[in-house]
Amino acid sequence: MAENALFITLLPLLSFIIIVFLTKRAKMVSALVALTAVGTSALLSVRVLINMLRGAKPQELSVDWLNIPSMGAFKGLKIQMGILVDPLSSLMLVIVTFVATLVILYSIGYMKGDNGFSRYFAYISLFTFSMLVLVISSNYFQMFAGWELVGLCSYLLIGFWFHKPAAANASKKAFITNRWADFGFMIGIILLFVKFGTFNFGELAALIEGSKGTVSLILIAALIFIGPIGKSAQFPLHVWLPDAMEGPTPVSALIHAATMVAAGVYLIARGFILFESANTILLAMAYIGGFTAIFAASIAIVQKDIKRILAFSTLSQLGYMVMAMGLGSLTAGMFHLTTHAFFKALLFLGAGSVIHAVEEQNIFKMGALKKKMPITTWTFVIGSFALAGIFPLSGFWSKDEILSAALSNGHIGLYIIGTVVAFMTAFYMFRLIFVAFFGKKRSEYHAHESGWVMTLPLIILAILSIFSGFINSPWFYNTFGQSFGTFIFFGEAEIPQINMIVASISTIAALSGIFTAWLLYYKEVVDTKDIVKRWNGLYNLLYNKFYVDEIYSWIFNNVMIVVGKILDWIDHKLIDEIFDGFAKLLGFTGKKARVIQTGYLQSYALVIFTAVVIIVIVMSTPLLGGVFK
Repeated sequence: MAENALFITLLPLLSFIIIVFLTKRAKMVSALVALTAVGTSALLSVRVLINMLRGAKPQELSVDWLNIPSMGAFKGLKIQMGILVDPLSSLMLVIVTFVATLVILYSIGYMKGDNGFSRYFAYISLFTFSMLVLVISSNYFQMFAGWELVGLCSYLLIGFWFHKPAAANASKKAFITNRWADFGFMIGIILLFVKFGTFNFGELAALIEGSKGTVSLILIAALIFIGPIGKSAQFPLHVWLPDAMEGPTPVSALIHAATMVAAGVYLIARGFILFESANTILLAMAYIGGFTAIFAASIAIVQKDIKRILAFSTLSQLGYMVMAMGLGSLTAGMFHLTTHAFFKALLFLGAGSVIHAVEEQNIFKMGALKKKMPITTWTFVIGSFALAGIFPLSGFWSKDEILSAALSNGHIGLYIIGTVVAFMTAFYMFRLIFVAFFGKKRSEYHAHESGWVMTLPLIILAILSIFSGFINSPWFYNTFGQSFGTFIFFGEAEIPQINMIVASISTIAALSGIFTAWLLYYKEVVDTKDIVKRWNGLYNLLYNKFYVDEIYSWIFNNVMIVVGKILDWIDHKLIDEIFDGFAKLLGFTGKKARVIQTGYLQSYALVIFTAVVIIVIVMSTPLLGGVFK
């Protein structure tokens, strides 16, 4: 299986190389190369997952990448590159490759006619390779390499249309924001290596057991957690993700909904033993996730851009996942990551189908799309029901797992936040649906259903959005003899249970959100413009994202730039002048001193003779001689 995992990872890299060096001018050939390579990886990934479900044991293969032997006080340095295939990584392999395959197929239609057609598929292939490197890594060092490659690909794809200033600025914003987070992650894994002498996940799990609760371990866990805060766009490093919507919509479906942003959650799950050993960090993780969930959902309820609504929804759902991890429920976190990958990819691709048809992103300039785009409409509705958590769709099962974890762990505040977010999620998604798909036509456009290469992925993802929740059901247990959680994280198998109180309350909350959206935006029982006027201050606060971007901009312009100018002045005017003055003094002294170095022997003899005469005279003088004696 480890050999299969290596092949799965290298196929997208091979696709990238072929497109860049051989097929760049043949656009459709480039697309087919990417589709074939990633599609084959997806099939092999499914095979690996099936083997795991049948009880195959985890495998790890490692080779030395750097091995410096110990010398004296130096203890040596050994860094390995390796492949770890276990239930957790096998699940992620399927999610990444399967969603990437559907996105590539969809992109053949969406990107048709674009001047950067082949370049786009080369970037998608490189991203898939980078994400797979991260997933199969057996140690933190290799994971960090994949982590940074994913960040590079994100930069390239967000700024794909680099001729647009907004896209160029968004790519730089994403790159710089993630560098802040990745710096903390890097320092954390370096300290981890210094403390334990290894990056390997398995070796660290055994070594960390004896250091639980120590100050050093809490510091290391905090630093490493900064990485997921950036990559999974948690507050306060969330600001890059909404702007990332400037990239092509299929990119948003792949990178900024289904895979890349989930890398932070995957990192937490993979190294959970570290965070579990620092309870303070787990608690902080839970509350950061909970705050991000309600913070982003509150912004989404007033947005007008269809992609930005989905972007803030992604932020909110990632908050759910991180909250679950902080509550100690890896099962709930990874379960929601899995279901969310399918229904959020569906929603972004559905949004892309709409944008492709009407060339508009403002939902209040759309309307009545149901008749013109039936496949897009009903698959989008299915994705929205799943996101809202309506029984029996996938989001119902995974969302309720998180709410049950909050309630059972005694975190009533987080449970209430999660339930309120369930209401808000249903409201803003069906606000979008009632306005854009079922509402009256608000502007002139000629909408049309997308071609089969775009609608087929929508249908497949809609099916998965309905049924993927059953992987954590009694059916899964009866079929494979284990629950989803015990399959992914090992342990004694337990039959999954449904908390009927949690399920009932969350369903009522979601249905209430849908009903409220129906009243306001379909039946229009109240003029929403009057509501906006009455609550104008709150509306502007939410619409402008709590002015966090403006605060960061002010800090950058009035603090960081000023500090930078002061340091620049110190460097050029103070430090440079001191060292330049010292250098000039040395130069001046050298110039004056070198005149005595004539190079003539007779001159040196004359100087020596003169010095001897002076010494004799001085020593023979009673007064001076006495002084020197």
